Amino acid sequence: MWLNNILETIGNTPLIKLNTVAAGIKGTILVKVEYFNPGQSIKDRMAVKMLEDAEKSGKIRPGGTIIESTSGNTGMGLALAAAIKGYRCIFTMADKQSKEKIDILRSVGAEVIVCPTNVEPEDPRSYYSTARRLEQEIPNSIWMNQYDNMSNTAAHYETTGPEIWNQTEGRITHFVAGMGTCGTICGISQYLKTHNPNIKAIGIDTYGSVFKKLHETGVFDETEIYPYLTEGIGEDIVPANCNMSIIDKIIKVTDKDAALMTRKLARIEGLFVGWSCGSAVHGALEYAKEHLKPNDVMVIILPDHGTRYLGKVYNDIWMKDHNFVEEGSFVTAEQIIAQKKNTEIAILSPNQTLSDAIKLMRENNISQLPVITSDNRVVGSITESRVLNTMIDNPGMKESSVSTVMSDPFPYVLASTRIDAISKLINKSNPAVLVQLNGKLEIITEFDLIQILAS
Repeated sequence: MWLNNILETIGNTPLIKLNTVAAGIKGTILVKVEYFNPGQSIKDRMAVKMLEDAEKSGKIRPGGTIIESTSGNTGMGLALAAAIKGYRCIFTMADKQSKEKIDILRSVGAEVIVCPTNVEPEDPRSYYSTARRLEQEIPNSIWMNQYDNMSNTAAHYETTGPEIWNQTEGRITHFVAGMGTCGTICGISQYLKTHNPNIKAIGIDTYGSVFKKLHETGVFDETEIYPYLTEGIGEDIVPANCNMSIIDKIIKVTDKDAALMTRKLARIEGLFVGWSCGSAVHGALEYAKEHLKPNDVMVIILPDHGTRYLGKVYNDIWMKDHNFVEEGSFVTAEQIIAQKKNTEIAILSPNQTLSDAIKLMRENNISQLPVITSDNRVVGSITESRVLNTMIDNPGMKESSVSTVMSDPFPYVLASTRIDAISKLINKSNPAVLVQLNGKLEIITEFDLIQILAS
């Protein structure tokens, strides 16, 4: 059975359990992975809903122009819909948005106007005001205005909310989403609370945005507004889609914590997601540590894909320039070896005995040895635990040759391999890695990594 067009693939995104990053937390932590939508973000849902509602109401006619102020993802959803339906697209974007987002929108036929970030919303140069002006100037055009367009909230009430309820079989107790236009959190929360008013809705905000204080005090405090880097969440206005009465708590997350969690999700959970996804998970886990009970089920929205942020949070130089990564995270195998006090590697030959291995380990105070032939081929490895287990099973093996009991060789890494990648290779069954550096064989162990990180 085929689909009629790409828009029919929107929705029904998977719910996936977080494991390593949620270790030690009571309850179940699930993420709704929205990059499975065709435009690789949750905004596909509301983009199509806004356009279809505009068509039904006659606000746009065939051959018209779609205008939107966007951080990128809504624009992508609208561009896909426009491609199918035959509309022209013009998008205004703040200059803090990633180059990838701009390039992607232009690649699908949209015109993009980049506007300054650090101006008031009413300033004629802002991306809100520019979109409003274009709507007035261009015949048969519509500014979708996702912030105040209630089709935004309706899209999530009609699709995302029911999906989450059904996927958790009604067991959801906590729901977490970032807050920007607020259509996502309010639409989903409204639906979930109609089925169970005890479900907690938790919004994720960023420092430099007004939402948290507004929720807690009812005061729109302009002193809360200042520049921030995280894309897709936070605002200096209160959108019409923002219904504070159905949000139970708002948590602020720093740009740095969001960026680090974003990268962590990719490395540890295999979820190559966007920057605000890191914000949502970091804030959710902080809340979960204190509040979740063993039978609770928390669902976190992960709005978009990591390809939008290759030049920022997934770029080591950019992260380092913004002091978002500790220096130690960039240490390479070559640098680890340079800082070792003793770089002379102890080795065994295949025809030496287990007694030789034990003696060598004692003399060098080490627990692992590579096994190397006379022509310098690495053919195996011997570890302390391997020797112990062999001799417990058969004490007479003490004088047997190493070749009869050795394990596979330790893996090789390049001299440029970073410490975070090396740490993934070192575990109980593989306690070391090898490096060829300046024609010489070197070894890096778990102890070496600890020494570097502790220094």
